[in-house]
Amino acid sequence: MIEVFVESIRVNMTNYRRVVMLKEKTSPRYLPIWIGHFEADAIAIPMQNVPVQRPLTHDLLKGVIEQLGGKLTQVVINELADETFFAKLIVDANGRHVEVDARPSDAIALAIRAKVPIYVDESVFEQAGLVFENEEAEGEVEAEEATEIDEEKLTVFKQFIETLDIDDLGKGGGTEHKLS
Repeated sequence: MIEVFVESIRVNMTNYRRVVMLKEKTSPRYLPIWIGHFEADAIAIPMQNVPVQRPLTHDLLKGVIEQLGGKLTQVVINELADETFFAKLIVDANGRHVEVDARPSDAIALAIRAKVPIYVDESVFEQAGLVFENEEAEGEVEAEEATEIDEEKLTVFKQFIETLDIDDLGKGGGTEHKLS
């Protein structure tokens, strides 16, 4: 398992689709995951310490886990199948190890609130991880393969990343998207 953190949530200015960029803690690899508008907000709100009057869904889930005597210990993005990412919540429920299936966006939103680590299975990075040739160059983002991956499937990510603008996070809508 590879520990990652949320490097950013980016917005494509032509279609307002969002992608959460997970960055490996110990190397320059990134894992882009398409997410919807509401999912992006669910991740961004606690990252930016935006106060909310009432608990949002992920706050509610965190509270329910805790009130039932459980503790979220980590989240894992464990699979990429048919261009769809899969994740698990890892919960310690009174000494019992419990794994709960989740969408990656929900798992990430919950991990940020619970301040627990986010891990990605190596096989997921092998399929969809990216390394940028020049991370400092704004506007000239060219991606290269982190490992041997299907270049045709990742073309849509490369095109999207070239058009990103994080300043416009509040526009648009949608649901969690597949890679293609």
